[in-house]
Amino acid sequence: MKHYTRVLSIAGSDSGGGAGIQADIKTISLMGCYAATAITAVTVQNTVGVSAVHAVPPEIVKGQIDAVLGDIGADAVKIGMLQSAETVVATAETLRRYSIRNVVLDPVMVSTSGHRLIEESAVATLQSELIPLARVITPNIPEAELLLGEGEIQTEKALEEATMKLARLYDVSVLLKAGHLSGNVLTDFFFDNEKKELLTLPSQRVETRNTHGTGCTMSSALAASLAKGESLQQAARSAKDFISKAIIAGADYEIGHGHGPVKLIFKN
Repeated sequence: MKHYTRVLSIAGSDSGGGAGIQADIKTISLMGCYAATAITAVTVQNTVGVSAVHAVPPEIVKGQIDAVLGDIGADAVKIGMLQSAETVVATAETLRRYSIRNVVLDPVMVSTSGHRLIEESAVATLQSELIPLARVITPNIPEAELLLGEGEIQTEKALEEATMKLARLYDVSVLLKAGHLSGNVLTDFFFDNEKKELLTLPSQRVETRNTHGTGCTMSSALAASLAKGESLQQAARSAKDFISKAIIAGADYEIGHGHGPVKLIFKN
């Protein structure tokens, strides 16, 4: 009997299809895995930005996670947008019962357009309840600054140092994304907290406005890679390769009037 490699995404829905649950399902599927979901919020969103967020009640989020893990199971879990402290707690309480090792937490806090996607009270709860359950966290620079509670990260050296600080502070492996820095070469850093090794992941900057959903896509690719049995460092490389190719493939497309998505479309 054949078995699917299963990935559960716990995240918000993007009506524009470029980020969130929609990007997660596409990414996980393209990576050759079975995608299941627990939707935490419904956003009114397109390429221009987020105009409203409707949170799914925590008990319904909890019920979705239980329904999937209690029946289908998961080889990895990717966590994205969790708007409230109550939803963070409900998610953490449910995951603890299943002892899943491959938990990838993308601490989604602010959209590309600047819309805050998490309540202030939820940040501390995320730090205390959910990060301890994660094997890897994948913040961008603004999120890393918030998690560290320090000054701005403006250089590649500061990014490298922040990666290791986050790993030490939260005792977790960290993939810190460089997309907010300037320069023709963007170097993400991955600290393997289990082997205490730092990995550099450089790529050429692609001049395009189609970068919506890059964080969701990369974290989902990382979760799918871990689900398939790759090591932490192999999974980090696979995720970086996947998102780099998706950005390049979608760079010249026109969709919507704002930041379009990366290309996550099955080939004919």
